[in-house]
Amino acid sequence: VGQRAGRIIEVSLELRCSVAQKPELRTQRRLVIIALMRFKRLVKEIQKILNGHGYYFNPDNSFTNDLLRGLLVNRRRYGYECCPCRLASKDKNKDLDIICPCNYRDDDVSEFGTCYCALYVAKKVYLNKTEVAGIPERRVKPQPQPRRIKMEELALKHKVWRCNVCGYLCSRDTAPDTCPICGVPKERFEVVVEVK
Repeated sequence: VGQRAGRIIEVSLELRCSVAQKPELRTQRRLVIIALMRFKRLVKEIQKILNGHGYYFNPDNSFTNDLLRGLLVNRRRYGYECCPCRLASKDKNKDLDIICPCNYRDDDVSEFGTCYCALYVAKKVYLNKTEVAGIPERRVKPQPQPRRIKMEELALKHKVWRCNVCGYLCSRDTAPDTCPICGVPKERFEVVVEVK
């Protein structure tokens, strides 16, 4: 984090020296200073979250700065700091679970040593005592509820079997030997409708 801020200060000083020679650089210098102030403010906000909670910034400064910059971009785009590694819906109420720090951070850090985007890491990762592997997405998209059908409407002659892997449904007395969609064996099927 410090290297990025140092580079911004260096650019700011270069621009300050050039402003005396070229007045049109004043606007550019002002934008760099504003960006630096926003960056520093975001770092302070996140460090408040880190302090005393057992979390650390990712030790890769370049990577961490890219993530922080992504949070600032999302703040400007959407009005809130949603995780830069996830797609936002542009509706804050729908994205409350992915506003940094996201709802999944605690579980991800305790189970994998880092959160989904790898901004927050556990102490063992911070001290380079463990390797970080890929983290599965915990955010589940809400599925539309199917229309409930009464058994009397079905008039089925056979059981209905469902593949637990891909959701394939079939109506027959026994489960197929393998799923025709995903190829898993018959043990992965379950009866979802029993015929009386």
